[in-house]
Amino acid sequence: MDTPAARPAPYDLLGVGIGPFNLSLAALAEPVPGLRTLFCDQRPEFRWHPGMLVDGARMQVPFLADLVSLVDPTNRWSFLNYLREQDRLFPFYFAERFQLARREYDHYCRWAAERLANCRFGTEVTALHRDGTLYRAELRDTATGRRTEVYARNLALGVGTRPVLPEAFSALDAHPRAFHSADYLERRDALDGARDITVVGSGQSGAEVFLDLLRRAGEGVRLRWLTRTRALAPMEYSKLGLEHFTPDYTRYFHALPGAVRQTLVEAQWQLHKAASAETLADIHDHLYERTIGRPIDDTPVDITPGTAVTDARPGPCGGLELRCRHTDSGAEHVLRTDAVVLATGYRAARPAALEPLAHLIDWDEAGRYRVDLDHRVATLPDLAGGLYVQNAELHTHGVGTPDLGLGAHRAAVILNAVTGRTVHRLPERTAWTGFAPPVPTGPATPATGDVPATTDAPAVPRPQEWTRAATAGR
Repeated sequence: MDTPAARPAPYDLLGVGIGPFNLSLAALAEPVPGLRTLFCDQRPEFRWHPGMLVDGARMQVPFLADLVSLVDPTNRWSFLNYLREQDRLFPFYFAERFQLARREYDHYCRWAAERLANCRFGTEVTALHRDGTLYRAELRDTATGRRTEVYARNLALGVGTRPVLPEAFSALDAHPRAFHSADYLERRDALDGARDITVVGSGQSGAEVFLDLLRRAGEGVRLRWLTRTRALAPMEYSKLGLEHFTPDYTRYFHALPGAVRQTLVEAQWQLHKAASAETLADIHDHLYERTIGRPIDDTPVDITPGTAVTDARPGPCGGLELRCRHTDSGAEHVLRTDAVVLATGYRAARPAALEPLAHLIDWDEAGRYRVDLDHRVATLPDLAGGLYVQNAELHTHGVGTPDLGLGAHRAAVILNAVTGRTVHRLPERTAWTGFAPPVPTGPATPATGDVPATTDAPAVPRPQEWTRAATAGR
């Protein structure tokens, strides 16, 4: 075993995984004097949802939701500086597009990732251990197989989410014509020759896949879109509604009881799971134009909300069979199709490298991280260093967790916590909406003197009181 003197100097922060959120953390950390950071990803280069970089697909957030601008617009890793270096400022100015093309956002992130000195691709973090007051990380070079070790005072897990394959489709796992939308572009050619294609899922990915298939499908190909939701309602995009994606709402949500938070996440699907109104309008426009001079039912397209797939299997005569249930009526039917694209979402997953530390983490009753407002995971006192997570705290921080608009703010919160000082000044108020009831200011004066005014007030939600050392060692 190495002696302490032989160890390399520890990093102040080691990031595991380099998606947009840890890339934001790397970009905001880079100019901080004296702060040593390293971010590792096993992939050879940065890629952001490559299977969904469909031509014409646009972001659902404005361009200011880049890696740094909502915290530090002067940072050289801003999207506007990217445009400047690409000589695209004037074209962008005249384009008058607030939402970027997905392909441009991906290219912007790759531009930053390739230039940030603290980002190392082709480097897999295979295991994380406690070593005194430090973390010891085992690294593997994916090209050469060479293994090394580094030490860090704090960790930031940014390994992203994994595609969800619903249990009803488990019998179609690895079927050549049944795949998740995450692999859509890579496997789209496998749909060639299919005469009947079904898309499952009502979110943005489902809408984009369905629209792309509409544009590509030849005459006579039947396209079907099934969703469990009762309506193809658009994403909430009113200006006050969007204030659910502010730090103010995050703080309010975090202070609520766990059962209330769970209920809210499920009820707020239209804030973070629905498709954009623009994409839904494009689908309608396309269908309208292709039926000019023809009856509506002359085009082989079925859009069926309120329909759940309860079982899916290979058909006895080829193709696939989906057993479906209509939500309102309860009626069941079997649907036969040649191919299925599953736009069924993503779920945070525990990285395998974390297993050596799993017994030191204070998991909740559902096996999820308990996370404080600084995005630090609750651990046993034995684990002195900070363990932070990004995009694994929907259950504690609400619908803004996966939203790119809060990425820079969360990264700044983590940096301020890691350094123990205000590296990035953050605003105290970010929304016009007051989500919590007003805090009582004192006993009211009786109006008539007959009946004393009550001092009782609705309980204001309080932050969780951690029973374990979630914030020790800062």
